[in-house]
Amino acid sequence: MNAEKQYCDISQEAQSQSEHALSAALAGFLAIGIGFSAVSAASAQDASAALRLVHSARPLVIAHRGYCEFAPENTLPSFDLAIRAGADLVELDYHHSKEGQPIVIHDGTLDRTTDATNRIGRVKIAVGTLTVDELKKFDAGAWFDSKYAGTRLPLLSEALEFIQGRGGVTLIERKGGDPATLVALLREHDWVNRVVVQSFDWRYLREFNKLEPQQILGALGPPSRIANGSEPKRPKPLDETWLDLLAETGAKIVVWSREVSRESVAEAHRRGLKVWVYTIDEPALAEAMLDMGVDGIITNNTSLIWRVLALRCSKTRGAISVKPEAQSHAKEQI
Repeated sequence: MNAEKQYCDISQEAQSQSEHALSAALAGFLAIGIGFSAVSAASAQDASAALRLVHSARPLVIAHRGYCEFAPENTLPSFDLAIRAGADLVELDYHHSKEGQPIVIHDGTLDRTTDATNRIGRVKIAVGTLTVDELKKFDAGAWFDSKYAGTRLPLLSEALEFIQGRGGVTLIERKGGDPATLVALLREHDWVNRVVVQSFDWRYLREFNKLEPQQILGALGPPSRIANGSEPKRPKPLDETWLDLLAETGAKIVVWSREVSRESVAEAHRRGLKVWVYTIDEPALAEAMLDMGVDGIITNNTSLIWRVLALRCSKTRGAISVKPEAQSHAKEQI
């Protein structure tokens, strides 16, 4: 079986399964609940699964903060939905608590995605000023929909056990915290190279690579800091200069905004790098990125990107029956 045929077979099957799973999950998962204790602590993968996935011949579908189109971002329900919908990787973000424990949340403050402001009576409450016990008291789901009331912020270790234990692969984005803490966590649970680690801070990536050179790293860009610690002052589109600077990080994946070109993607490939783009939720933009040769798409809507991949294949291999959009089913359930 040639690579193109295999890719199309996978895309069409995954698109169908993704939409079925999304509809079923939205209709039923709240009733059965998501019990963290029921998830196996041991990963369902072998150690090379993430590496094989990263080097896949087909474009990857990467769930941004889980399936945050239909569930509260960076929570176990969102991760569960992403896995059910067939995401190749599940992306999440973390900061450190007051005592230095990694906890999953995107923002450095609690205002947007928890009820902390209502509980405490003030705004701009920094994640790092509270202990894990204090952070765990906040509701991280009701802001999105009352169905998710009672959802809590997971520790990074809890989120990884949840995702990896279900056969998923986690894309960990460091928002705050030192490299040594994450390296220690990954080693403790035998997750080195079973996950992918990314950051906008290229100095962090360089230091991480020194501590654990076997770990797969992604360099997010445009970066907040380059590897020497300075703040970059140059245009945002991916180009050869950015790729030269990225070489100091040890990263094998370029994770860039939509400001890429066919030429810059080709140059990255020539250097042995993969290129993923974020955050793509429009079919036309996804098509444009795929036409440029990107290797992965980070999205808020997993099923939509699977549909784009399936439709691309239908144009080259004959029409296929494409099921109604996942979100049309989902919105009826919400």
